[in-house]
Amino acid sequence: MFPNDQPPRPGEGENAAAGGPVGASGASAAGGAVPQAGQAAEAAASELELMARRLAESEAKAAEHYEQFVRARADVENIRRRSQEEVAKAHKYAVEAFAEALVPVKDSLEMALKADTPTIESIREGVETTLRQLSSAFEKNRLHEINPVGEKFDPNRHQAISTVPVSATKPPVAANHVVTVLQKGYLINDRVLRPALVMVAQG
Repeated sequence: MFPNDQPPRPGEGENAAAGGPVGASGASAAGGAVPQAGQAAEAAASELELMARRLAESEAKAAEHYEQFVRARADVENIRRRSQEEVAKAHKYAVEAFAEALVPVKDSLEMALKADTPTIESIREGVETTLRQLSSAFEKNRLHEINPVGEKFDPNRHQAISTVPVSATKPPVAANHVVTVLQKGYLINDRVLRPALVMVAQG
């Protein structure tokens, strides 16, 4: 009845029938998992490569910025050192220009003293020449006179020695104005070197 006279084992037919589809399904599932795993590995490798490239770029930029910082710091240090040297020189040679302008004044005075038989006229001429040289030296070095006759009294530039009644001033001077300058004052640029000594009209 059965081929080779071997009866089928119990359940063998059912297992064989069932095994066909199960085996096919397992093979299909395994075949789909392998490509997915490979794609995931490639994506991870690509991400790592991108991160490594970005890291290298960031390190390069950081190195460039550090080099720029070092150079800028060196430049600032050089500027600071040069400024200190210039300030020191300015303090040391602050009167150099003024001294240079005064040398001709001294020359004129020495020449006047060498005259064997000075006359009143020659002495006066020598004094006037010396005064012009001195005034020129003052002007070159921004040293200006304060001679405020008739001006309003300014306590920042003038020093009042006494007061005079307005009625006693000739020519008439308004109250709180300078009547007479007893001693001129001087300015260096806009800073008072010496205030002018004055008499002020009192109303």
